[in-house]
Amino acid sequence: MTAKITYNTKNYNIDLLNPLDISIPIRGNASNVNAWYVGPPKIVPHTEGDFIGKITEGASTNFNDISFNPHAHGTHTECVGHITEEFHSVNKSFNQFFFMAEVITIAPEKHKGDFIISKKQLKYALGNKKRQAVIIRTLPNLSDKISRQYSNTNPPYLQEEAAEFLVESGVEHLLVDLPSVDKEKDNGELLAHKAFWNVKGAIRHKATITEFIFVANTIQDGKYFLNLQVAPFENDASPSRPVLYKILDKEG
Repeated sequence: MTAKITYNTKNYNIDLLNPLDISIPIRGNASNVNAWYVGPPKIVPHTEGDFIGKITEGASTNFNDISFNPHAHGTHTECVGHITEEFHSVNKSFNQFFFMAEVITIAPEKHKGDFIISKKQLKYALGNKKRQAVIIRTLPNLSDKISRQYSNTNPPYLQEEAAEFLVESGVEHLLVDLPSVDKEKDNGELLAHKAFWNVKGAIRHKATITEFIFVANTIQDGKYFLNLQVAPFENDASPSRPVLYKILDKEG
């Protein structure tokens, strides 16, 4: 099954039967991916008095309570409300859900004791391509990313000028397989977040950052259509499910 999408006056056929899900699910135990010094998410039967919301405990249905933090516990998409005093909801950030995207793979480079993604690396990987979304897969790309415990590990992050380059390139949606685009402990500077949303100028209210994705090694670098859906929470961030679709046409 294919679908025809028109983008910049050109028609593209995408493969709907073979979606490439790059999200990490939330599991209610300690095997869940984690960051920011919080405990694991919880998915447990609701209890009230003698009632236990579990069929094996006598209930007619399974009826679970779920407790999690979207920033710490899996693939999530965030809007500028993540770093502003004024409330902004990621649920209001979208008026479309399909975007022309580029998958790139980068080995973070050593810089002053950290591992960073630089402007030079992004410029080399993207060239002059114009994409609405950029998906960054970092190396090494091991399957333990779906359960890694990131707190106090100083993961790689984007340099401020790297985020500025993405803005200059017209990128509206940035997706990374890291817990943050910024350094874990940066004294609240949040340089890459602030640069990507242009908080010192005309704020980019429709721009989003998606963190904690996982791009399998079987997915090749290149151009895709991205379907980016968020759970409809009125919050600065929400669990999300980014899905890639191969483009069958060679044009464009």
